[in-house]
Formats: sequence, C-alpha cells, structure tokens
Amino acid sequence: MESIIWHPCSQMKDYEKNPIIRVKKAKGVYLFDEKGNSYIDGISSWWVNLFGHSNERINNAIKNQLEVLEQVIFAGFTHDKALELSDKLIKLVPKNLKKIFFAEIGSSAVEIALKMSYHYFKNIGLKSKKKFVYLENGYHGETFGALSVMGEPLYKKAYDDILIKNIMVEFPNCYRCPFGKTRENCNVECFEFMKKTLEQHVEEVAAVIVEPLVQFAGGFKMYPAKYLSKLRELTKKLNIHLILDEIATGFGRTGTMFALEQACIKPDFLCLSKGLTSGYLPLSLTLTTDEVYYAFYDDYEKQKSFLHSHSYDGNALACAAACETLNIFADENVLENNKKKYTLTKQLIEKYFKDLDCVGEIRSAGFISAIEFVKDRYTKEPFDASLRFGFKIYRKALEKGVLLRNLGDLMYFLPPYVINESEIEKLVKSAYFATKEVMDENIC
Repeated sequence: MESIIWHPCSQMKDYEKNPIIRVKKAKGVYLFDEKGNSYIDGISSWWVNLFGHSNERINNAIKNQLEVLEQVIFAGFTHDKALELSDKLIKLVPKNLKKIFFAEIGSSAVEIALKMSYHYFKNIGLKSKKKFVYLENGYHGETFGALSVMGEPLYKKAYDDILIKNIMVEFPNCYRCPFGKTRENCNVECFEFMKKTLEQHVEEVAAVIVEPLVQFAGGFKMYPAKYLSKLRELTKKLNIHLILDEIATGFGRTGTMFALEQACIKPDFLCLSKGLTSGYLPLSLTLTTDEVYYAFYDDYEKQKSFLHSHSYDGNALACAAACETLNIFADENVLENNKKKYTLTKQLIEKYFKDLDCVGEIRSAGFISAIEFVKDRYTKEPFDASLRFGFKIYRKALEKGVLLRNLGDLMYFLPPYVINESEIEKLVKSAYFATKEVMDENIC
C-alpha cells in the first residue's frame, strides 16, 4: 500500500525494498514495533532524547501542566513555566546572555539569530552588514534562512539559485587536514581561512555561525576548541557577531552542558533546541545579549521592534518538559555520571573497530562517537557513493535490534543518557557484526 505520509530526509522509493518500521511504543532506550521487535535507540531518535522514552518524571511534569495550562498567546502574555525555564537556563549559560526568545524548532532559532543580528546592525546605523559567514559542511536547518548558511551541499544544492548568497569558509578538517597535521600536533593553522575571509569582508559581515566542536549532519566532523577561541577573539575585534548553534551539541552531549564551555567563550547568540525537552515536545530558544536587546528597545513610533512570531512560541507543555529536563540534570548528577558511559562506548568502539580495513577514523566527543568508513584507510579514499556502504550497515544493524542511522559512509552512536553498560555493549557489538557482514559481501 502506498504511503500517504511523505517522510522526512528520505527517498521514498527506498521504502519499496525496506518498509517503514511502525513503532507502537517506547520505553527507556527501546523502541518496539508492531511485530514485537525491539530496537535500542542508538541515535536518541534524531539526537533529541536524553533521559529515555516515556520517562516517568517528564511524563508527570507534562500531565500536571495539562491540568493547569496547555497553551497561551505569547505576545503580551507569559506563564509560570516559561518564567521558570528562563530562570533555570539563564543560570547555566555565559553571563553575557541575558535575554531569551522562544520558538518551536532548531531552524527557527537559527532564523531568529540571523534576523536579530542583521536587524541589530541596521538599527544602529551599520546597514552594510547584511552577510553571514558559515563553515563548509555546516548544518543549521532547512528553512530558507538556515539553508543560506548551510555548508552541506546534499541539502542545499537543489535551492542554490533562490537562496541569499552568503560566504562559506573552508572547514577545519582534522581527518583530512590540508596542512598535513594530525589532531595531536594541530595548531589550528586552518583558522587562517576564516581570518582572511572576515578581514576581507568585515564591512559587510553581520555574523559568523558555527556548530561548536562537532558538525552533526555534515558528517560528525570534530575540531578543536582552540578554533572557537580564536574565532571569538577575532569576531569581537572586528565587530562581528558570533552565533553558536548548540541545537545538537547542547545539554551535555559533548561532555559539558554546552560545548562553548570547552573553549571558555561567550557568544552573541546561542541557539538551543533538541535535548531541551528531552525529545518530548518541540521547543527552541535563541539567547542573546542586552546590547542586542536594547538596540530594539525604543518608542513604538521609532519602528525598531523585532517583529518575529510563531503561534506556539513558549508553549506551556513544552516548557514544562524542559523545566523537568533541567531538574533531572540538577538532581541526578548527569554530566558526571555520563563520563563512565561514554568512556566505555569509546573503548568498545576502539576495541571492535580499530583494526577493520574499512575504518578510516574513529572520533568522539563526550557522548558522541562516530566511525568514518573508507575504501582505503591509508589514502583515505572514500567508497563509491553508489555502494551505499553505510546504509547497508544501518539495515543490518536494524536486523540485530539496534537503530544506528548512517550519514553516507559514516555511522554514529548517540544514545540516550539512561543507557546502561550491557546496552552499550549490545549497541557496539551489533554495529560491529553488521559491519563485518557487509565487508564479507566483498564490498570492502
């Protein structure tokens, strides 16, 4: 039967051979399909679920909120859970971030940051600053503004001719370093690409946007914190905003509450979503400074207002889920307890995968691990894309009861924080045996 639903990030024809899995329920790290099969959710259901499916604490927080208030217009009104969330969060972020703008999804948070940055400079009389700089392979969402600062061609190329033209800078590629460096002897020589670009375009650039430390959808590419430190120093010097997209890296995923902590930097804008509600409900936040805020704060007649809104801004149920998510972080010492789990994950991946001929690089940052598969590990030559090597591993892993989605020929591990040691071992071993089976089919 042909599907009525057009699923995201999919070639629907693929589902003729690989039918869509119908999930009936979920609990903890497990998904259960209509046939009774269980799957370890090794990707936190697209990077959002932190504390497991059907978490009792978050369930109860939402149920309690349902009895009080589910939704109210956020223009001219507020509510207790939005105020509580704002108070909790502002204590966790850099002290220069004083104001929070609510929306529903990550790409909306990015759109808001881009618009605020441009509009800020317009309000203070610097109308030439209307361009944005972004990194090659960077991903910030798929709405039009977000696409205009995307460096990953897979999602962007179909729309290139109708997008605003911004400025892309070569990514700090530690695996295929253009300077012949390794992660051990790197001195971020690649920052010179960014430095030259910003100095050349300083009069027209409003902001630089990056995913700190890890590019997720761009292939889980990881780069040193020193790059971010240099970037913050230069952008401040040149009067250019720094937008940090922590939609995926935030809330403990890189080992610290926010990735920016590892570079000890204070951005002008911070975009948050995904793990904010532990995967329960859509909610995103754009945090910024008093300096930006007060460039819009004026008499109505001056027409300086930031007129951006969404129907479900500040949704009370989503805010309740987010508040309880932050309560769990505080009550259960999550960041410290995660260390043992992600260290074990890294150790097991190294143990099982490091000697496989098709493994180019194993990389990790906190509770993120990724394996890049290549045709030749010495030359780093990739597989022909038509082989769909990574996709075949994904399919075989599903047969073994684990969900590990691929990005091309890269496989990543991003489980909920409530995963236990035996589940981590099953996750990694299943991925290993799936990989071996694909190799044995004479692909590698």
